[in-house]
Amino acid sequence: MDQFLPRFQLAGGQPSRRDWLRIGIPTLLGAAGYARGADSASRSSPGFGRAKSVLVVFTSGGMSQLDTWDPRPDAPEEIRGEFSTIASSIPGVRVCEHLPKVARQLRHTILLRSMTHDDLDHGSACYLALTGQFHARKSSNPPPRGTDAPALGAILHRVRPDHRFPHSAFHVNGPLLAPREAGPGQYGGVLGRGYDPLDLGNVTEGTELLAGMSPRSELPAERLGRRRDLVRRLENATRHADRFPASQTALAAKAYELMNTPRVRDAFDIAQEPTKVRDRYGRFRAGQACLMGRRLIEAGIPWVTVFFNHNIRGQDFHVGETDHYGWDTHNDIFEDMKDHLLPRFDHGFAALLEDLHERGLLKETLVVCMGEFGRAPLVAVEAKAAGRGSPGRKHWAACYSVLLAGAGVAAGATFGKSDKQAAAVRDEPVTPGDLAATMFHALGISPETHFEDLTHRPSRIVTGNPVTKVFD
Repeated sequence: MDQFLPRFQLAGGQPSRRDWLRIGIPTLLGAAGYARGADSASRSSPGFGRAKSVLVVFTSGGMSQLDTWDPRPDAPEEIRGEFSTIASSIPGVRVCEHLPKVARQLRHTILLRSMTHDDLDHGSACYLALTGQFHARKSSNPPPRGTDAPALGAILHRVRPDHRFPHSAFHVNGPLLAPREAGPGQYGGVLGRGYDPLDLGNVTEGTELLAGMSPRSELPAERLGRRRDLVRRLENATRHADRFPASQTALAAKAYELMNTPRVRDAFDIAQEPTKVRDRYGRFRAGQACLMGRRLIEAGIPWVTVFFNHNIRGQDFHVGETDHYGWDTHNDIFEDMKDHLLPRFDHGFAALLEDLHERGLLKETLVVCMGEFGRAPLVAVEAKAAGRGSPGRKHWAACYSVLLAGAGVAAGATFGKSDKQAAAVRDEPVTPGDLAATMFHALGISPETHFEDLTHRPSRIVTGNPVTKVFD
C-alpha cells in the first residue's frame, strides 16, 4: 500500500480506523492492484532493491565533461582544451590528467556519458537535477517556493519513511547557492517544510546541529520532557495558526527525535574520526563533507546529498579561497580547474569511493556523482575580457557525464556515447528524470509510485524511467 499514499498519512504517521473507512474499500483495492502490477515489473528488473542507501555527490556549477570524464585528446585545441589525459582503471578509458586518484578508483564506477536535457541556467537546472522535474520557469534562477517539486530525499521520506531516524534524507555542506541565494529543489516543496531534508551545513569545524542536539548535563531528561509537554499544551491552547505554524511544530518534533537518536547524533560528530582518516579525505570543506557523507551512510541514513561545492561560482567574490569555488567556469576555466577545483575533487571524491569500498558499504549504497549540466565544446575565447583574463566554456546541457558506483552497477565500464566533440548524445540518452528513477529503482521503489501533496494532488515520484542497463 505504500505505492500510493493516502492523503491522511503524514511523515511517520499511521492511518486510523476512521481513515480506512473514509477512503473506502473499493479505492484501496484499486490502488493496491495498480501498485502490485508496477512492483511485479520492477522487481524482475536488474538492480531493483540492491541499495539500502543513496549517496549523491553534487558538483554544482556545471563540471566540464571535456576536461574531466569525456576528453577529446585528438580534437583541435579550441575543443580539447589545455589538459592532457591519463589512463584510468577502466580499460581503454582516459580521463583528465589532474584526476590521478579518481582515475584509480573508477574501477568501482560506471561512467555514464550520455546525460542530456535542455535547461541552461543554474537555478532551474539544479532544481531539475535535485527533483527530477523541470521547473515551471525553465532556464532561470527562481527562488524556492512552497509550490516547488520536492527534493528527491523528501519524496523518499514521504513514500517510505525510515522509522529508525527522524528523517530519511540529510544534506551536507548546504544550502546550495545558485547563484547567490539558496536555490530551489533542496526542500520539501509541496510536501511542506516538515519534509525538508536536514541540512548539516559546513562540517569542517563540527556542526551546529550537533551542539544544539547534545543534552545539557544540567538538564535531566525529566525536566526536558516537562518543557516539551509545556510547549505542546501551549500549542493546543491557541487557535492562532501563526503562533505555532505546522512547519515549526514539525521541525521541533524532529529536533526532539534527533536528541533521542544517539546513533544519528554520534554520526554528526566528525571529530570522532581518527586524524589519519580526516587527513585522508582532506582538511577542506568539500573533503570533510564527503567524510560526513560516509558517516551518515554508515549510520544507515537512506538518502544523503553532499554538495561538493556549496556555491556554483564563489570565485567571483572569494578569489583564491578554494572552499568557495564552483564549476561555473565561464572564464579562467583551466586555471581554476587546475589550481582549485580538480585537486580537491580528486582528493576528496577518491577517498570517499575507496573508503566506501574498504568498509563494504558500496555493496548496498548507490553513489551518484552529478551536477546540473556540462560545458560547451568550444572554448569561449571572447570571454577573455571577463573574469581574471582567460577563456572558459559556456553552459551546455545537451551532453554531459555522471558517475555511478555501488549497489550492483556494472563497475569498470562506460554507458552511453557522445559525438566526436562531446557535444551531443549518440547513444543511450539519459535524462535527469531517468537518473532519478534509477536511484529510486535501486532502493526498491517503482517509478510508478505516487504521493499526495498538501493539496491532495497525486503525483508520480519521477517523470523518467530507470536505466536498468547500468546494473549487472
